[in-house]
Amino acid sequence: MKSGRGEREARIGFASPELLWRVLTAKRWELLKAMTGAGPLSIREAARRVGRDVKAVHGDMKALLAAGVVVRTTDGAVEFPFDAVKVEFLLRAA
Repeated sequence: MKSGRGEREARIGFASPELLWRVLTAKRWELLKAMTGAGPLSIREAARRVGRDVKAVHGDMKALLAAGVVVRTTDGAVEFPFDAVKVEFLLRAA
């Protein structure tokens, strides 16, 4: 992931593709897309942007925070502080 401010590049690794897909579910990926470039948001606002229940988005946000994919700001908002995401993994023959 590359920072929108050009300050840094962050990498988040997962032990397996299965773990990657467990953390980055379709609903969570939708949240990240809605948050990309948006700056800090309340969980309520993030839920509104994706048309989902606040409680469900709160659970997804907890998982994304625990994985280090989103960050919590000092005022309690959540932020996906990147303007691009690159996902890559290597599939090798068994």
